[in-house]
Amino acid sequence: METKVEIEMNDDKGSSKRDRRGGKGMADNGVTGGIFGLAFIGAAVYYIQHATTFWMGVLGFLKALVWPALVMYRVLELLAMK
Repeated sequence: METKVEIEMNDDKGSSKRDRRGGKGMADNGVTGGIFGLAFIGAAVYYIQHATTFWMGVLGFLKALVWPALVMYRVLELLAMK
């Protein structure tokens, strides 16, 4: 029988957070995850609307997953920070 161990840690503010790994976890990533989620949905809708075939729609969905990486690459390329 397997048992899970939970560790209770108190941060500097006195609040208690539970995490199996003993760290803070991802408690502070809500806003950026929400923004990325909305951007993904917007990109997926854009690419799928402009698709002419089913497979172009599938390709558009895949493009919606990776477009933030492509944007950051172009921005860093323009700033000459390769």
